[in-house]
Amino acid sequence: MEPDDDGWAEFAELWDRFLSAANDPRSVTVVEGERDRRSLRRLNVSGEIVLFHSARGLSRLTRSLASGGRRVILLTDWDREGGHLAHRLAELLAAEGVRYDVEFRRKLSKAVRGEVAHVEGLATWASRTARRAGLTLETAGRPVSLV
Repeated sequence: MEPDDDGWAEFAELWDRFLSAANDPRSVTVVEGERDRRSLRRLNVSGEIVLFHSARGLSRLTRSLASGGRRVILLTDWDREGGHLAHRLAELLAAEGVRYDVEFRRKLSKAVRGEVAHVEGLATWASRTARRAGLTLETAGRPVSLV
């Protein structure tokens, strides 16, 4: 499927909002594993990223996140396991009174149009999609024309 500038613009606008939220020192982003974190770093996420799979269970992770008093952005994979994990973490965070966000996960899933199932593939997808649209990623989410 050939991307159009409108599709890229939609992703770029959403990614710009995500970067603002994820790079805010009052936020922390939760991903499933190290490859997910590396993908986000390639896309200029400089804020704190916590790995779910490095934690020793959901309750320990939830307690750790609750003690920080920050907004938690849940960015798990867009597969069944990632959906289950996001749902369960959201329940536990809500029970602890922690502010959390699953909207970026939901909106990014729509923006990538089913072409990416795992966060680890997001940087490669964004770079490839930008190139096909005649753009480059000077900074993630901010397309710059090559012409």
